[in-house]
Amino acid sequence: MNIVVLVKLVPDLVEELEIDAGGKSLDMTFMRQIINEHDEHALEQALLLKERKGAEVTVIGLGTEGMDDILFTAAAKGADHQIRLTGVGDGPVNNHALARAYASVLGGLNPNLILTGVQANNDLDGALGPILAGLMQWPYVGYISGVSVGDGRCTVRKEFTGGLIGEMEVELPAVLGIQAAESPPRYVAVSKVRQAMKTMSLDELPAPALDTQGGVDVERMILPEGGEHAEMIEGDIEAIADRLVTLLREHGAL
Repeated sequence: MNIVVLVKLVPDLVEELEIDAGGKSLDMTFMRQIINEHDEHALEQALLLKERKGAEVTVIGLGTEGMDDILFTAAAKGADHQIRLTGVGDGPVNNHALARAYASVLGGLNPNLILTGVQANNDLDGALGPILAGLMQWPYVGYISGVSVGDGRCTVRKEFTGGLIGEMEVELPAVLGIQAAESPPRYVAVSKVRQAMKTMSLDELPAPALDTQGGVDVERMILPEGGEHAEMIEGDIEAIADRLVTLLREHGAL
């Protein structure tokens, strides 16, 4: 079985975000980028399936600055192949363009299953998974928290509100949007990543000319303004409850 995991870099939201001089995008000059959290769970789920079924795991990412570290980390965790898409430049790429680029190269890899994070913190034009599935005319299921593979199909688990778990059977090949792997992403020591850098090489595939149709045209980005209407309610429980009722009535909520 051949499993492909798609990974991307996203801004680290722990750091303060700044808008560039043009006002239409984030200033990436000194911004730290990390692997998308859901993509990391998609990789972990693929590695779990490999351990159970002996599948081969291929990890693919755009050849932008910082991606090499992500791919070598995937190799140190147990991924079999790492591919860097080249020729895309260092600027932002919308998900429609990214999906078209992946669709053009994935056919030659003959995957049975494509895993990607269900969403990313910088998605503006929809999630990558369903767009890619539409281009490849494969079934897609998102917000997955568990996967098991059988003969020509897989069973996926989704969590719903109220603690309910839903199970669905999906015919392969398919694209899955992973929300959480069945276990937390495994830790890998820095020494193992450095060893992978010394002993392994990354494969490269040229990306086609990017077709950005369908993406969002950003006119302006602004930082959120601080509010000035916060009120700390003090007193005993009855006084606090009376004040809350008064405020809710004043604002038309009651």
